[in-house]
Amino acid sequence: MRRIATVLVGLVLVGSAFAGGKDRVTVKVTARNDSNVAYSYAFVNDSYGVAQNLNLRGATLTLVLPNGDKAVVNCTSKFQERMAGPGNVRSCRVPLVDEFEATFDGDKAKLFWPTSLDGKKIESETYKIVAVSKAAH
Repeated sequence: MRRIATVLVGLVLVGSAFAGGKDRVTVKVTARNDSNVAYSYAFVNDSYGVAQNLNLRGATLTLVLPNGDKAVVNCTSKFQERMAGPGNVRSCRVPLVDEFEATFDGDKAKLFWPTSLDGKKIESETYKIVAVSKAAH
């Protein structure tokens, strides 16, 4: 129950830090994992000094926001309409760079990163926010 309350408070804090959710901010990746097999992802909540193990699958990133807050975001395979039957999923796109832009809206984070040498081609993917931590001041 405390974990759910912590996540809900964190979502409100992330949402209020970026009201409207349409402004892109620069974020930095401090930890990452990507696997189709379930794994335990360790996250330390700086606000409470509590370590949590999140049971996840797919792509998971810990992002540091400009104000020092941290957000753990996760993306699992997405449905993709091609043909009837199994196999209509695609893996999430995962940024290979450690610094890029993101927008935050509710419990979603949309990540944007360059994929060309001139920086004109941009990829994006929407991740779900699974945990947040206010910066320790």
